Amino acid sequence: MVTAYVMVKASTGDVDGLKHSMLNLHDGVESVSIVAGDVDFIVKTSVDDTAQVKEIAASIHEMSGIEDTQTYIAMD
Repeated sequence: MVTAYVMVKASTGDVDGLKHSMLNLHDGVESVSIVAGDVDFIVKTSVDDTAQVKEIAASIHEMSGIEDTQTYIAMD
């Protein structure tokens, strides 16, 4: 299993709508947290391989209302 975290910066104020969309994006999305700070969301994923991490991160990045994403893969 590969665990990854996608940091998401939104360009819209519809955080509840974006959270719902990200939660329903892929079975590998475990949680979506709205956070304060440099990013607006932290998305936790748990998938079989890094290709699925890439797929989820790309799908989030292409969503309407998303300004930027950064993806971090857990090493332990």
